[in-house]
Amino acid sequence: MRSLNSPTTFATPHLLRSSLRPSYNICYKLKSYSNSHAPGLSISSSTSLIAPMSMQQQQQQPALANLLGAMPAASMISLAFTAAVATAALFVAVAVARYNRKYRGLRLPPGPPGWPIVGNLFQVAFSGKLFIHYIRDLRREYGPILTLRMGVRTLVVISSAELVHEALVEKGAEFASRPAENTTRNIFSSNKFTVNSAVYGAEWRSLRRNMVSGMLSTSRLREFRPARLRAMDRFVARMRAEAAASADGASVWVLRNARFAVFCILLDMTFGLLDLDEEHIVHIDAVLKRVLLAVGVRMDDYLPFLRPFFWRKQLRALAVRREQVDTLLPLINRRRAILRDMQSSPPDPNVAAPFSYLDSLLDLHIEGREGADDELVTLCAELINGGTDTTATAIEWAMARVVDNPSIQARLHEEIMQQVGDARPIDDKDIESMPYLQAFVKELLRKHPPTYFSLTHAAVKPGSKLAGYDVPTDANLDIFLPTISEDPKLWDRPTEFDPDRFLTGGETADMTGSAGIRMIPFGAGRRICPGLAMGTTHIALMVARMLQEFEWRAHPSQPAVDFKDKVEFTVVMNQPLLATVKPRKMSL
Repeated sequence: MRSLNSPTTFATPHLLRSSLRPSYNICYKLKSYSNSHAPGLSISSSTSLIAPMSMQQQQQQPALANLLGAMPAASMISLAFTAAVATAALFVAVAVARYNRKYRGLRLPPGPPGWPIVGNLFQVAFSGKLFIHYIRDLRREYGPILTLRMGVRTLVVISSAELVHEALVEKGAEFASRPAENTTRNIFSSNKFTVNSAVYGAEWRSLRRNMVSGMLSTSRLREFRPARLRAMDRFVARMRAEAAASADGASVWVLRNARFAVFCILLDMTFGLLDLDEEHIVHIDAVLKRVLLAVGVRMDDYLPFLRPFFWRKQLRALAVRREQVDTLLPLINRRRAILRDMQSSPPDPNVAAPFSYLDSLLDLHIEGREGADDELVTLCAELINGGTDTTATAIEWAMARVVDNPSIQARLHEEIMQQVGDARPIDDKDIESMPYLQAFVKELLRKHPPTYFSLTHAAVKPGSKLAGYDVPTDANLDIFLPTISEDPKLWDRPTEFDPDRFLTGGETADMTGSAGIRMIPFGAGRRICPGLAMGTTHIALMVARMLQEFEWRAHPSQPAVDFKDKVEFTVVMNQPLLATVKPRKMSL
């Protein structure tokens, strides 16, 4: 990547390709776009003479004008309608011919019949069901592998442990790529230059190897222990202040406090800057939230001919990208300056950490990439956005289970007292020796995975098959997770929340999927989320610290915890958790 003395530049990424987000979010939002318009957009046409008119043609013009002038208005409307229908019919015929030619000779998985051009797009949008329920219904009719045509996109959805193992483990190299990006997401991924979005190949291997060895290995995660302790102390202080300021002196919102703590940890790990005040952190968080909103799926991702009607949204996305670069680039340049100074003297431990993810990116060299500043912004933002909401929502679900089940809370607190007591804050080293806490986190991720679908996969080359069916290279291979964690053939009492199932002598949970697919909240195979160890560590540590500091109870406004969920950026509680906390007597 760029050297430490590199000037600050911003090169707007080229707009290439078009694609879609993970399918659960795409289809979930279709209704909101079905009635959208593009105000102020006008389409004009002009005509020009290709060749001079002949004398005979010039003589015919007045006669033609007289004929049209004499036609009744109804006839004119009928003529225009006929022309429009003929044009539409021609468009449909061409599209159908292209589709048939594209998939001629292929045996796709079964699925509902679709309409020309739009496929199953409007059937999904106007079904009146959430996409996950629509998929469950289709699964009952077509089985664990099925096809949906969403405009120009073909989705192959698999939903059984056997098929997931075939796709991601047995044939992992065949389905290790990612589908093409849409134009907006391409801006924010610097043309697929991230660990998650890169196509399968040398560039992806370099990016992933750098992230794992430079940030997420066991030894490197231990080095970031001070960042976690700082964030935990700030987190507890915020919770105490919020409770004290509430009307009853005890109420706290779990998600927003947990999210802030996780964001602080990842910001620290990414840039190694320790003197950012809370106002600055909140601003950075707000900008990165706008990025998540900007990459939301639009109808033109499925029907590209509608793209001109979304030009305003594209301009807004470019503005958000500029704001993202303007916000993160000063942090990058500050770290560059610190690294230059570190060559002659150690950094102030209150200002800078000895290492950050950015340091590894500055030393990374990938053939064909210039290492421009906008690429550094993209890779730094990927780590922060990728780990914030998934971890924070898991913590909210965890505390909901604790509030709902006092016996679970009592066992977790008892284990904490046995391990560390109340003489010091619990930390990473302690949670490794706490089997019930580890079992609790596993059961949490089984019952409440961060998403309904894993990140979309794609076939690397033509000829790939699953369960004997063809999977084209331009198809999106989507993995539906709930039916796996709910499968009674894989789990005893799958609908119950029971951490004891994972204790010694109980059920096993290989979250990597390499020993068999039973639960894969982080994906599986070659494209498994590299942040698995980091995510589970953060969840366990924050849950343990919250239970060490506070006794948790249901809030009077929420006497019964509502475990219904909904899709936002992740799968969140339908009703955000408001809880009552009582500080425990601590001798810290």
